[in-house]
Amino acid sequence: MSEVNEDIDESAWDIDPDDEQGAAVLAMVARQLKTWREMARMKVTDFGKAIGYGEDMVRKVEGGTRIPKPEYLDNADRVLKAGGRIAAMKEDVEPIHYPKKVRDLAKLEAKAVEVCAYSIHTVHGLLQTEEHARALFEMRQPAYSHEEIERFTAARMARHSIYVRDPAPTLSFVQEETTLRRRVGGTMVWRRQLEHLLEVAKLRNLSFQIMPIDQEIHAGLDGGIEVLKFANGTGVGRSEGAFGGRAVDELKQLRLLELRYGMIRSQALTPRESTAFIEQVLGET
Repeated sequence: MSEVNEDIDESAWDIDPDDEQGAAVLAMVARQLKTWREMARMKVTDFGKAIGYGEDMVRKVEGGTRIPKPEYLDNADRVLKAGGRIAAMKEDVEPIHYPKKVRDLAKLEAKAVEVCAYSIHTVHGLLQTEEHARALFEMRQPAYSHEEIERFTAARMARHSIYVRDPAPTLSFVQEETTLRRRVGGTMVWRRQLEHLLEVAKLRNLSFQIMPIDQEIHAGLDGGIEVLKFANGTGVGRSEGAFGGRAVDELKQLRLLELRYGMIRSQALTPRESTAFIEQVLGET
């Protein structure tokens, strides 16, 4: 393999220095990769050429400072004749491709028996299509690299596993009308996002509502809200307009967020009115 698989976006695969769990997994994988290479009596330079990567990349991966891509592990497995044992490490490495804060959020969502969210700037991440999510990351400034965009998009889509959980959690979403009017990604991407909302709104465990622009005063004007409740009676929540935007888990603070969210729902369109609204918007284009 003559082509060297390195480019200017490789920094997106660096391990987060604050990600202790990810660093531990990466250190384990790095040790095993180095051991396999040394057992094969291959020098770093020769090994790099054989799998299509430069010497510097191999040293970073074996030093535990760079997350190996799936193709790196596949090629290493083939060259070192590991019989699938190196390729199997992809399962260990895959979660740490995602930023730590996204993994932490996904873990909380995976435990939640109820999720309540009011979104004012963009369509909520659990409601986004893949192409809509990618378009949002592409417009970020300062600009993300291509690798970062793909990494963050994959992380967001991985959170959608919440829809196949059994038993299914209770999901409630309220979206500001403006988030549905903005044609993120262009007209066709935007239309497919709205069509996706119509589909998820049919789920029996999900409630979808819209806060119309003509609702002049409502309880969500201070900012978005998200509350996750767990089976043991605890929970965690955050709001841009309360507690300095910090995540909170004290019962009294959560109660205030729940109260505010309940008021927002009462002031928004009903679920039936909300789906009818989306159908109307789609019919206008």
